[in-house]
Order: sequence, then C-alpha cells, then structure tokens
Amino acid sequence: MARNEQLIRQHKILQILERYKFGRLLNQIRDELVDELGLTSLHSRTVRRDLEALQAAGIDVDVHEEQRGKVWNLGSGNRGSYKVTASATELIALSLSRDLLHPLAGTPFWQGIESFWSKLSDELPDSVWDHYENYRQFLHVIGTPAKSYDKQHGILSTVNRAIQQHRIVEINYQSAGKPIAQRRIEPYAIVFHQSSLYIVAAANEVSDAEADRIRHFKLDRFRTATALDEWFKPLADFELEEHLAQSVGIFASRASQNFQIKIGPRAATWVIEDPWHPDQHVDLQNDGSILLTVQAAHELEIIPRVLALGGEAEILAPQSCREMIATMIQQMASKYNDDH
Repeated sequence: MARNEQLIRQHKILQILERYKFGRLLNQIRDELVDELGLTSLHSRTVRRDLEALQAAGIDVDVHEEQRGKVWNLGSGNRGSYKVTASATELIALSLSRDLLHPLAGTPFWQGIESFWSKLSDELPDSVWDHYENYRQFLHVIGTPAKSYDKQHGILSTVNRAIQQHRIVEINYQSAGKPIAQRRIEPYAIVFHQSSLYIVAAANEVSDAEADRIRHFKLDRFRTATALDEWFKPLADFELEEHLAQSVGIFASRASQNFQIKIGPRAATWVIEDPWHPDQHVDLQNDGSILLTVQAAHELEIIPRVLALGGEAEILAPQSCREMIATMIQQMASKYNDDH
C-alpha cells in the first residue's frame, strides 16, 4: 500500500500546483497535502522526494528561488498541455452545472470544477465571455440548498483515499437524535443525492455472510474518520448502479418492495411531470387520476411524498405503510386540535 500512497500524494501535488499560477513553497504544499488527504502528519523531505519523482518522470515541475523562498510550480510546458476551447453555449451549460453543484463546495470535486473553470477563464477569448455574461443575466439556477462540505473536506479526502485503497475506516458517526457511535466501515463509493453526500459502505462489524452488510452513511453526520492500516476485500457481487436503482431515495436495503399509491386528477400531472423513479409504473384511470406503482426500500422514502400531496394521494399497499401513515396523520391532527 505504500506505493499507492505515494502515487496518491503525487497526484494531489499536481492538483495543488495546478491551482496556483505563481507556485507554492514546500511547506505550503506539505500543509495542503496533510489537510486534503486527511493525514496526521507528513515530513517535508517526503514531499520533496515526491516532487523530484515527478520531475524524473518527465513532468514539467519547476523550482526556483524567489524572495519568499524556494518556489515549486508547473512549468510552461505542462501548463500548455491544458489549452482548451469552448463555445459560449458550452460555457453556459457548464456554468449551470457548476451552480447545481454548489453543495460540493470545499470538496476535492469542487476544487476540480473550479480549477477547470479557471483554465477556461485564462484560455477563452473576450468575445465568448461577453456573450456568456450577457446570456446568463436571463438564465438562473435556484433551489439548491445553501450548504457546503467545506468543514468535511478532510474527512471526505480520507474516505475517498480509503475507497481507492480498500482500507477500513474508523468513524465517529452521529445519527439524527442519537449519541455519537464509533463504527468501522468498508467504503465502496460516494453518492451525491439531493444536494447531500452519502458514503456507500459495508458494515465491518457484520460478519454473517448471508446478512446485508451495505449501509448508507450521510457525510453530514461524520464527526471523525481515520483510515486504518487494515484492508478489506470488496464484495464480488456488489454493483453500485444496480444497488441504487432498487429504491426511490437513499435508504440502504436490498429488500425493496412495491408501493401502490392512488393520486387524484389534480396532482397526477405533477407526478407525471416529475417522476418519483425512472422505473415507476403509471395506470391512468377514467376520472383522470392515476395508480402509481413504485419500488422503494423504506416507507419513509414514500410517505413524505404522499403527505406533500395532501388529500390528493392515498397509499393502497402495502398495508403496513397505510397503517403507518394513518398513525402519523392522527398524531398530526391532535397537534392542531384546539380542545387540548
């Protein structure tokens, strides 16, 4: 695993140097490596050896003396290889995508977006930018939550590195309304769902081969994350895309089930316009209502959507879900009963 760690460090060094046109001092590179890779410490000699290894590999990494000290940066030859072109239409499409991904601010993914945006800024002619800026005055993206993962970027870097290296991660995790608990996870992937990041991982403490070990951990609830010097063998039959397609939301379960909901004529159009799931089935009724059949892993992936439609929606099956929502409605009604 030492070789993998060296390659990861060197790749991260290149990312750091790409962000700074006028270069960085050795200790600045070291500090950013520690921060972004979630390391506890890193010696400057190790960073220098990594930089020298990049030079030996033929990458144009330059070092020169300035008043502030010895500065490392990407040489002109290396920067020249990033020359890109884009039309105003492509720039508009990219900027809209950038707006939608604002919740990723502070993560390595956002740093990549901003780095590419900066390269475009340097390369594109003024005429393209003028057209883009004029058009964007009439095209806006709203509705994305005002959140950022800036405070979790160290944790995310640790998890991301552990995914690549198949390392077990020890986390302090706080579920909603519960005390902090220490867990050991085997991370497989990072999922971006409704402006939040989730870590798809196997629960290390579950040893039963027949049990479903896959869990989804919301990054917001991570308090700490430490990559251990222990490695795991990924599940041979696990396919991320297939796993995520089994449900409407992000609840982790392979035991998904079908939910049938009757939706009135007024709300039917909304559900058809904004499907709950790509594989949902809709039966149009004579009165304009629909019978919606959709697969989900948990009742709480369906119930909030039904409640949002008020009297226009009724869960028909399964019966357990009908009973659960009936109880919720009774509890809600009691809160608005002026007699109590």
